[in-house]
Amino acid sequence: MSIACCLPVVECVYCLACTRWVWQRCLHTTGYDSETWGLASSGEFEPVPRLCRFILAVYEDDLETPQWAPPGGYGIEPRWVVRRRTPEHAQGRAPTYLLYVDHRHADVVLAVRGMDMAKESDYAVLLDNRIGQAGFDGGYVHNGLLKAAEWVLDAECDALRDLLATNPGYTLTFAGHSLGSGVAAMLALLAVRDRERLGGVERRRIRCFAMAPPRCMSLNLAVRYADVINSVILQDDFLPRTDIPLEDIIKSLFCLPCLLCGNCLIATCIPESVMLRDPRRLYAPGRLYHIVERKPFSAADVEDIRLPLEQQFQLTADLST
Repeated sequence: MSIACCLPVVECVYCLACTRWVWQRCLHTTGYDSETWGLASSGEFEPVPRLCRFILAVYEDDLETPQWAPPGGYGIEPRWVVRRRTPEHAQGRAPTYLLYVDHRHADVVLAVRGMDMAKESDYAVLLDNRIGQAGFDGGYVHNGLLKAAEWVLDAECDALRDLLATNPGYTLTFAGHSLGSGVAAMLALLAVRDRERLGGVERRRIRCFAMAPPRCMSLNLAVRYADVINSVILQDDFLPRTDIPLEDIIKSLFCLPCLLCGNCLIATCIPESVMLRDPRRLYAPGRLYHIVERKPFSAADVEDIRLPLEQQFQLTADLST
């Protein structure tokens, strides 16, 4: 057709699609994503900074002599650490995690670190997925993350049950960053489904905080478990937003421009409403908190922390209180 019309039709369509995609990204700012959301309350967001420090502590080999402690430390009492497990302990089936009893806040915490770029096993967890491969409770989840969570829960089920029995009334919190947040979200799903394995702990005592999570569950699951799972997204973080499967990104590192250009065409030719109707499409898990650091042409620090109205949990309290 291009030759017959003496015009490079295919090339023109391709260039227009890429130009449209780039133009939208240049005009788009992170504040637009959540401009219709309500503000989150300080009480709802209170555990996040503390759990972020716990997740950072997982990166330390020895908490007695930490090497990368942030100002003020990790807020962890080393004698309350139950155990720390590495991929070597898990035979490559799960990333490094830490089991800790936070007696100050009456909380049993299982924190999972983010992806270790030097560990082939972490790549294997991420790449172990195909669209619609793993079903769960009427929806779909990321297969590799689910299998990693199943291994962790099998390994720590007895310990978690004993800790909750020894400390009645304590909450059970799963927390993680990046790859670890996906595993933590899957752990929360499994814990809610298999509460009897954990001594019959009530659903309201199980919670998850996923920092910069990957897309790991279908939309129906994200909404149904929004009372348990909380996702925290900073500014314009790439990982929770990309609708390109993570396994495709890793496989295409040597031809990433090809992948991005293909995504431009898909974003241009397929309406968002059509993609939303695909029940296999994965989304960030649970209730979303969006930290907006700054708006265009603004030098202000963190302006607000927003909570989506469409997650059916509207909170409208001022963070400054």
